[in-house]
Amino acid sequence: MSNVKKALVLAAGRGTRMRELTNDIPKPMVLVRGRPILQHIIEGLQTAGVAKILLIVGYRKEVVMDHFGDGSGFGVAIDYIEQVVQDGTGKVVALGREFCGPDPFILSYGDILVDPSVYKPLTEPGDAEMLLTVRYTDDVSKGGAVYLNENFEVIDLREKQTPDEAKTNWYNAGIYTFRPSIFSFCAKLEKSPRGEYELTDAIRANARAGKKIRAIEIKGEWADVRDPEILAELNR
Repeated sequence: MSNVKKALVLAAGRGTRMRELTNDIPKPMVLVRGRPILQHIIEGLQTAGVAKILLIVGYRKEVVMDHFGDGSGFGVAIDYIEQVVQDGTGKVVALGREFCGPDPFILSYGDILVDPSVYKPLTEPGDAEMLLTVRYTDDVSKGGAVYLNENFEVIDLREKQTPDEAKTNWYNAGIYTFRPSIFSFCAKLEKSPRGEYELTDAIRANARAGKKIRAIEIKGEWADVRDPEILAELNR
């Protein structure tokens, strides 16, 4: 199948943990090394051959739209859609259904910074139903613990396991390639204990249905820019 040319980037959140840094701008527009986080992501996707990007915006959306416009200044075509209700990542993905149509697409959170080389393998899903990026770490308790088989395929995904519960060193790195089949799994989601529709539950349902989900290890730079401390470290 042909290479992936579309991407969805989730950029609707305020990022309250950033405190006063996001009083006037959404978190994905916080500067890292002189450029917004979101610009690093868009430039990385463009380098990998992605031509069309849908930005899901919300809080202070005009800041994002004024900066990127139609995307022509960044070598891509950018569309926007607003997330009006903040009810979880599982519902956000559904906003991209029309944009993606029958095509596979990359999905990234708007606060995940990686080396641009990470995106290229995500444009080549081959025979996999989806691709999921992972990091090797000693502590998976802060996010999603990913369980893999001997073929480096995802067999399970568990959110916020305690260090005692987790029986894996693979951590969900937050960038994916999906086929349109993800939308039907998202449509069936029920609210998680946190009261949200979780994208990871849809991925887990895919794995349990026996779909082939290939893991891709990110070995180079990776940062979830979630608070001022991480930001300060990146800008040092």
